[in-house]
Amino acid sequence: MIGVIGGGAWGTALAQVVASDEDVILWAREPEVVASINDNHENRDFLAGVPLSPRIRATTVMADLAAADIWLVVAPAQHLRAVLAAAPVAHRPTLVLCAKGIEAGTHLLMAEVAAAAAPGCPLAVLSGPTFAGEVARGLPTAVTLACADAGLGEVLVRRLARPAFRPYLSDDVVGAEIGGAVKNVLAIACGVVEGAGLGLNAVSYTHL
Repeated sequence: MIGVIGGGAWGTALAQVVASDEDVILWAREPEVVASINDNHENRDFLAGVPLSPRIRATTVMADLAAADIWLVVAPAQHLRAVLAAAPVAHRPTLVLCAKGIEAGTHLLMAEVAAAAAPGCPLAVLSGPTFAGEVARGLPTAVTLACADAGLGEVLVRRLARPAFRPYLSDDVVGAEIGGAVKNVLAIACGVVEGAGLGLNAVSYTHL
């Protein structure tokens, strides 16, 4: 069984991908999200209109994640430390970090935060760019899965790969994290420039 921490659009999309081959336990903070997934097989709040696999079981009880040996951790960057500190990590699940960002105040990357909050848990990083709605609908998607332990990385690729979802293995965890964080900044900058009507030259300059 694979666990997913986070019931937003991206967490739900990843749960849907994994559920094509195995059971998924998805933890969400919001009771209404859990009820929607369990009762209607749809995340009406964050991924409306996408039918979800009945192999996804949602819960608000963090202890339920102890049944999973791999966790896809999709908690927002600024909440990752607190979420992992409250999680049942005594069995040392493998944590695949799926949120992009840098922790405010400490300036730590997500793998550094996870290592401090859940010591002893093997770590990997999953990075896009991706669009949750397309992933959930089964459209072709390629992602980077970065892991310092090559053997563990190969195991994760085999567990997570699906016909339309292809993780490509890298050993550059820091590069994958920085690339993901910077991509978000560039995307915001491009949106601001485009919204202001400044033209494609200005959009291109944001990438320099």
